[in-house]
Amino acid sequence: MTQPSTTTGQAPTVRELEAAARLSLYAPSVFNTQPWRWRVTPTALELRSDGSRQLATTDPDGRLLTLSCGAVLHHARVALTAGGWTVTVERLPDPADPGLLARVRATGRGTLDLAAARLMDAIPRRRTDRRAYGDRPVPTEQLSRLRAAVEAEGSHLHLVRPDQMPMLAVSTARAGDAELADPAYREELHRWTHRPESSGDGVPAATAVRPAPRRVPVRDHAPGEAAGLQAGADFDRGAAYVILFGDRDDPAGWLRGGEALSALLLTATAEGLSTAPISDTIELAWPRRMMRELLADVGEPYLVVRVGWGQPAADLPTAPRRQADEVIEVV
Repeated sequence: MTQPSTTTGQAPTVRELEAAARLSLYAPSVFNTQPWRWRVTPTALELRSDGSRQLATTDPDGRLLTLSCGAVLHHARVALTAGGWTVTVERLPDPADPGLLARVRATGRGTLDLAAARLMDAIPRRRTDRRAYGDRPVPTEQLSRLRAAVEAEGSHLHLVRPDQMPMLAVSTARAGDAELADPAYREELHRWTHRPESSGDGVPAATAVRPAPRRVPVRDHAPGEAAGLQAGADFDRGAAYVILFGDRDDPAGWLRGGEALSALLLTATAEGLSTAPISDTIELAWPRRMMRELLADVGEPYLVVRVGWGQPAADLPTAPRRQADEVIEVV
């Protein structure tokens, strides 16, 4: 639903562009690495990946890094659109500069987009909730709205059927076991779960959940240690598991997949649902093949997301965030 804009002007100020970049920093990222950088010019926002934050063992191809950057891109788009700006995006605009992922321009005033405003309101409220969800199923109408949000971003959503749940559970469990058996993975996990408080990133033990029986295993972020959160008394019986997928397995596809992920998570948050991305199943080649089989080989799996009715999000500790001046350069 939209209504006419009451503002004037044809181009945003640098301050407005910077405000959109700042709000985007709430976006989720693999291991909360926040692997992005913004450059604010008088006419555009330029998004770059930060290769120094790529997970060499967990994400050697940069798939999850690019998905994370797609999420921050969508967050910034939402902020500008909610402000009444018409937004255009050049994705991967320079083949000679693959680190430049996108250039975002606000080309003029359009209409005040109330749907975008609803998503913008969800940005600071969204949390990755690794705790167990309850028995109440997610209504079909809400799942349809999540699918529509994903498809609007050029990706697709597959709802894992009951007969497919054993394959999802087994592939996730075996992927987790294989990774924990790898010393390089354990070292990488330790590095990003034991960050200095001043770093503003990573997954501290306070936000990790203790292992417990679940329909689909949840990554153990604190193996051998005491995680800060109990899974709770529920067992995810009512949770829906969806596979976010696209038509291509390359940086362009991953970037659009990240934008779709952001649209999915923000829409779910606005609907009052809890969410938790699951990336274990796409981090290794053989579980990723199993996810393709669940999709009947019609697309490339980007991520699995658990959606359901969780405990109050206000009970969750806030994930660390880097200072804006570490990530945003204003020209």
